[in-house]
This record gives sequence, C-alpha cells and structure tokens, in this order.
Amino acid sequence: MTRPAKRTTIADVARTAGVSGATVSFVLNDTPGQSIPEETRQRVLEAVRQLGYRPRGSARALASGRSDVVLLSIPHLSIGPGITRFVEQFATSLAHAGLTLVTHLAGAPGRSLPDVCAAIDASVVASLDPLDDETAQALRGAGADIVFTTELAAHSIMRRTGRRQAEHLIALGHRRLGYALPQHALLRKIADERLHGAADACAQAGLEPPLALETKLDTAATARAARRWRREAVTAVCAYNDEIAIALLAGMRQARLTAPGDLAVIGADDIPLAQVADPPLSTIAFDLEKVGRSLADAVVASLSGREPQPAPASLEPHVIQRAST
Repeated sequence: MTRPAKRTTIADVARTAGVSGATVSFVLNDTPGQSIPEETRQRVLEAVRQLGYRPRGSARALASGRSDVVLLSIPHLSIGPGITRFVEQFATSLAHAGLTLVTHLAGAPGRSLPDVCAAIDASVVASLDPLDDETAQALRGAGADIVFTTELAAHSIMRRTGRRQAEHLIALGHRRLGYALPQHALLRKIADERLHGAADACAQAGLEPPLALETKLDTAATARAARRWRREAVTAVCAYNDEIAIALLAGMRQARLTAPGDLAVIGADDIPLAQVADPPLSTIAFDLEKVGRSLADAVVASLSGREPQPAPASLEPHVIQRAST
C-alpha cells in the first residue's frame, strides 16, 4: 500500500530557502512593518513553488482572525437547473474575492448546520431557507461572523411563481386551468407552493382552482393527464417546472393534441431546452446569475465592514412567452 505523501510545512519551506520559519510567514502573509530583502523574498517564493506548499486554512484563519470559507445551506430537495445556476455564479463570484464556497443540504441525515459551520470554520453562513433565531444564534456561537438568509427557497417566491403562471394564462383568456404536479416526494414542497400561487390567481379572477394532476417524466403518463384535462374542459396547464411541461408536450403529441390549440402549456425555471421544445415552451424565469453575484457582493461587503446592498429586484419571477401559450 502506498503511504500518503507528507504535507509540506512552513519548516520545509524555511529549510529549502535557508531562512527562519518566521521569515517565511512574514513573506507569505505580507506582514506590515517587516523589512524583508527582495532577494530573500524571492528565495522564499521559489521554495514555495518548488515544494508546492499550500497554507492550511486553519493557519490563515488564525493569522487573520477569520477564515475564507462561506457555507451555503440548501434545502434537502431535488436540485434543479435554476438553483444550480445560482450556486455556480455564487461560487464563482466568491472565488474572485478569494473566498471558498461549501454547500450543505439542510435537513439531510448527518450533522446539523451549526455543527458543519464549526467543523469547517466558516466565517459566513448563507441559507436558502429562513433560519430561526435559535439556529442563527447557534451559528454565531459556532464561529460565523455573518449569517444571511435569501429568498430563493422562501414560500413567497414559490407562490409568486405559480401566480405568474396562472396570471399569464388568464390574461390570454383561459378560464379553466390545470396544474401538472410531480410525483417525486422531494419536489412536492415547492410544487404545492406553486399550486397555491396559481390557485390564488384563479380566486382573484373569480375562477375555480386549477385541476391538479400528478404526473411524471413519461409520455404515456402525460398523455393520460392531457386527455383528462381535455375531458374536464381545461384549456391551459401550468406545469411545476419545465421538465414536466416538456414531458406534457410530448404526451400531448401522442394523444394527438396540440399546444396551444388544445392545451396551452407554461413551465417554470427557463431551462435551456425550453426554447427548443416542440413547440417552444413559455416559462417563468429568474435572473439567478445576477442573484448569485448580488449575494456574493453582499458577503464581501459585510466582511469588509460595509453595508450590503438589498437583494436585486430581478428575483421577481417574470414570464417568457413562447409558442406553447
């Protein structure tokens, strides 16, 4: 069995460069008030490159009083393309500021969020779900200097998504709506909130609640649902997300139904495939990349002692109309 390579230490760098460990530390941390000759500085940096030395995060945190780790708590749900885009942009923007993102599934089996925060020595914790006062206090006790919550997974934005779907269809003249729900248990929390939002829009327009049917990513199943909606005089369907909506369009073709002639269909999340569906899919979109950049800017501002800017208005869901409606 091959033994793991021994981690390079400051002592190794100091020995290679022919200087003290303190001198190496002064050079790497660019310590103010230390007059290190340029030739010595370059010798230390060359030893660092030669040995592949990487400072330990805990050592940097001890020197600076704060780690560079940001912990993001994501609800224990099926992670869709929208949240993925947000996380990618958030991580990239933090990296540009020298910060590292670690994600944690809230509610999944294993350690609690405060325990994870303490284990990785996170300076900042951001959560996509609201945090109760007890959890926020525990996070600060675990070492987090800053605790953020965002609106991405909040009930209000989920309801606004369903409301915008239904409002769009009602504005087009539809008076009997359906709602395509997923079977996956991890998706039902979000799906039910979106359905409630659509029902709110129907109630405000004096219409019956949407006829909600559970379906899956299966052409035969969505064909059966489409036939049922037509028998019940439904003329337009809100789908939980774009994947369900695209599956519904395929089922409609099998059932010899057209969109929007027989059933208008609108999805949510604006995945790349939505615009090349047959027909191109109307959907609800968010500028999640902008939200990721905005949250990263708020983290950096807070760490620098500045007042973070409020969340961007682009978080408001908006309709992208295509041929399916």
